[in-house]
Formats: sequence, structure tokens, C-alpha cells
Amino acid sequence: MTDKSRALTGIAGAHFVAAELSQQGIIATVTSRNTEGIDVLASNIDGSKVVSIQVKTSAAEQRKRFTGSWILTKKHENILSDNLFYIFVDLNEGDKKPDFYIVPSKVVADYVRTTHQNWLKKPSKKGKKHKDTDMRLFEIDDDKVAEKYLNKWKNLGL
Repeated sequence: MTDKSRALTGIAGAHFVAAELSQQGIIATVTSRNTEGIDVLASNIDGSKVVSIQVKTSAAEQRKRFTGSWILTKKHENILSDNLFYIFVDLNEGDKKPDFYIVPSKVVADYVRTTHQNWLKKPSKKGKKHKDTDMRLFEIDDDKVAEKYLNKWKNLGL
């Protein structure tokens, strides 16, 4: 997997999100690729509310684990804003529409902080202590959780 194909996957995810928002009557614009932390800006039709969206995209050919997991970093533990949302895009194979999980940034920050701390406390498969790393994992691994965020565009409050 080349960096170029990963970049294209990310770009595809952002455009899928903007298209889906537009289809739902929400104004959406994809930011330039060098905009730190914001991939899509979205507004209700009268412009009275705007949210920032960070898009994380996973594609079938890039998955190391399973559907419903995305790699983040330590910095995501501290990204907290009422107006910032993550949309985790799961690109499906073929012509099937992607799955979108719309999650508030505070939920993501709490999840990655808590699960990482729990991972550090558990011994590795060989019984040794895990070494700390900046890598974090966000997973949708529970049907109840998935139901709360899967295609729940209303979570944006627009």
C-alpha cells in the first residue's frame, strides 16, 4: 500500500462525506488537504450553525484488523469541541455505499484515552508490559455503539 493510495482513500472519504451532507440539504465544503484537523466544514441552510468535521477513512484493502476500526494518534485524546465531529468512513467493496459513523470529538477523545490506558495496564501476549506509543485505535466493535453513530447525521445538530 503506497502513501499515494492512502492519501486518495482519505480524499475519497472526505468527498463522500460532503456528498452525503449535500444530499441531506446541508451545505458542505471540503477543505484543502493541508488544513490541520478539519476536512469538511458543514452548515445548516441558513448559516446559523457551522460544524467542523475530521474524516477518517478505512478501505477494505487497507484494513489490518477488521471493519470498524481506525488508527488515530495521541493528539486525538485532547481534541475536544462541541462543534467538532469525527466522521469515520468505512469504504465498502464494489458499488456498495460507504458506512458513516458520526461521533462527537469528546466521545472520541474519551474513548481513545481510556482504551489506551487499559491497553497499557494489560500484559502483552508474551506477558510483558506494553510499551507506550502515540498510536491509538478507535473501534466500532459493538452493535449498540454502531446503532448510536451509524449514519446518524442528526448527531451534527444541523
